[in-house]
Amino acid sequence: DRIAMTNHHWSFSVQALKDELGFTSLVFINDFAALALSLPALTSKDLVQIGGGYVVPNEPIGVIGPGTGLGVASLVKSGSFWQALAGEGGHVTLAAANDVEAEIIAALRHRIGHVSAERILSGPGLVLLRETIGLLRNEVVEPITPKEIAQRTLAGSDALCHEAVTVFCAMLGTVAGNLALTLGARGGIYLGGGILPQLGTFFAQSPFRVRFEEKGRFASYLAAIPCYVIHAETPALIGASRYFECCEGV
Repeated sequence: DRIAMTNHHWSFSVQALKDELGFTSLVFINDFAALALSLPALTSKDLVQIGGGYVVPNEPIGVIGPGTGLGVASLVKSGSFWQALAGEGGHVTLAAANDVEAEIIAALRHRIGHVSAERILSGPGLVLLRETIGLLRNEVVEPITPKEIAQRTLAGSDALCHEAVTVFCAMLGTVAGNLALTLGARGGIYLGGGILPQLGTFFAQSPFRVRFEEKGRFASYLAAIPCYVIHAETPALIGASRYFECCEGV
């Protein structure tokens, strides 16, 4: 009955909150499950495609996005409705695809233990990634926010920020490609969260797409799968409203 936020200090009892508000029904939805449910309602103006071909209608869809944490969900067709499946995919073990990433992950493992995808592929993770790269280069690293890292990268004013964001995008491509293979997500991979829209065209030109497809014998399979960055204002709220449209008796 008790819900505790992974990346926030909030925790509460569903029943106690329901009683306090005087509701007969109170439903809590995972934020990325809500984001997934918004996808059928979004239009082309809400999305920016990053490579790939066309979606295959009614095939599974993957959703992933770095923000406060790394959210992951999927969307599968069930009869005439889309069913969102929430999970904790942000906490899978992060794997390196080259020597630089292996060095970064090894340094983080000595510092924090288990290096999950979320440890790097999130707002706090981007800060930690930049700090780790700087320490490995024996540089003095001043503390700055994820937004400042993005701004300095786009301005071309900070080589360390540029390297951190480039590595970030590449590693996100690896994890997104893994998700696409796991789900058979020929309906597309959709990228949410607050970080990627800030990167604009830099993200489209980053190693994300190359890394997404870099899966050996399944490279051609992934090359056909389109990825989309979600630019809609409040897509999770759209998805939450669609939850009630799709779920009778709730």
